This record gives sequence, structure tokens and C-alpha cells, in this order.
Amino acid sequence: MTIVREPMWDDAPRTRAQGAFRYLARFLASLGWAARILALSVAAFPSVLCRRSGRADFAAQLYVTGIRTLPVITVVSLFIGMILALQVGLELRRFNQEMYLGAAVMLTLLREMGPFACGISLAACVGSAIAAELGTMTVNDEVAALEIMSISPIRFLAAPRMLALIVMAPILAFYCSVIGTLGGGIVGSTQLGVDFRQYMSSALSIAETKDLFVGLFKAGIFGMIIGTISVSQGFSTTLGATGVGRSTQRSVIVNFLLILMLGYMVTRVFYR
Repeated sequence: MTIVREPMWDDAPRTRAQGAFRYLARFLASLGWAARILALSVAAFPSVLCRRSGRADFAAQLYVTGIRTLPVITVVSLFIGMILALQVGLELRRFNQEMYLGAAVMLTLLREMGPFACGISLAACVGSAIAAELGTMTVNDEVAALEIMSISPIRFLAAPRMLALIVMAPILAFYCSVIGTLGGGIVGSTQLGVDFRQYMSSALSIAETKDLFVGLFKAGIFGMIIGTISVSQGFSTTLGATGVGRSTQRSVIVNFLLILMLGYMVTRVFYR
């Protein structure tokens, strides 16, 4: 696969209609580029898992994606659970329904906020790093050197990172839900007068298997999207150091927007 590094258009548009057309064409080209990278990366997954060097790269990316992001994800999920418990608990107190605090926090975290917190954290910590790393390699012609040596950049660089994101995102989303639930229990017991055992009993009794699997499925989609967008932005970087910064910025922005939109769409499909 040849990685194109030259800008598609050099001349400025003469009219607004021409500018709008070029913007649409660039958007469709970027969409097709990202879809192609995703398809080629998925096709390269067996090669990554079958080769010893591929498994080593995959293990290294699992460490980067999972272990190194745990401090950030722990803090984010803990305070999300605490904020949810505080806001929901204050409203439940008005109706003397504090016993349902655990159920409300658990369902919100499993269905939406756990995968959302995981996706946002991975996009900020891992996705931006992937875009910057691959973008630097692209502008320094390291990717071109791999192509000259007949080494596929997709198989060697993109596939291990994308596979690690897809595998680790559901695990981290479940971890976010657990930590967030515990954070909500701390707030409920210390500030809202809800017994911690009652809180956990309510949380565990209301949660269903469907809620868990929908959240894990959503997190897996987020991991795939983060990997695809970050890799595609990195491989399409131009203009040296300035281009690396722009690619990193675009990858974070696009990942955030897609996480929000796809999160709503998946929830709408499974909970009608």
C-alpha cells in the first residue's frame, strides 16, 4: 500500500461553489481513505497474531493502550461516578427515593458514561499519540522507507495499534463502570446518607446482561474508530512539523465527535 503525502489540491478555489465542491470531495476522499485503512488493517490482524514479531508489537501496544492509560482513566471514571451520584442523588432526595441511587448510577455507567469516558480518554491519550507518531514517521520518510523495503506500513504500524485499541477498549470501559460505581457509592454514603451495602445491592439488582454487552460493544466500536481515524490522519500528514500538529488536532476532534454521535446511535438501536 502506497502512502500518499502530497496535498491533493494546490490552487485556491475561485468561487464559493468550487470551494464547497472541493470540501465535499476532500471529505469523501478522507472517508474512503479511512475505510481502506480499516479494511486493510483488519485483513492484517491474522498476520499480526501469527508472527512472533507481530505478537511482540501487539503486546507492546496493549501495554501502551491499557496499562499506561490506567491513571487517567481511573481519575476520569471515579469523578464521573461521583458527579453522577451527587447530581442524581440530590434530585432523588427530593422524592425520598435515595434507595435507587445505585441503580441509576450503574445503568448510566454501563450503558453510556463508562464507554464514553473510556473512549474520550483513549482518544486523548492514545489516539493523539498514534497520529503524532505516524505523522512524524510520514513526514520524515520513514514510512516511505518501509515501502521501499517491501514492508507494508499497514501490517507493521497500523494493524497492531488498531487491534490493541479494539481489544482494550471494552476491558477499560468495564473498568470505568466499576470505578465509577464505587465513586458513586462513596459520595452516596458520605454525602447523601445512603448505606453503601444498600447502594451496591440496588446497583447489582438492576443491571442486566444486555446493559453490559451493549456497553462493551459500544466501547469496541469506539476503539476501532479511534484507531482508524488516528492512523489515517497520521499517514496523511504533510507540511512537516506543522502538519503533524494539525493531524494530531484533527484526529482528536474527529474522534470526539464520532464518539458522541456513534454513542447516541448505538444506544438508539438497542434501546427503543
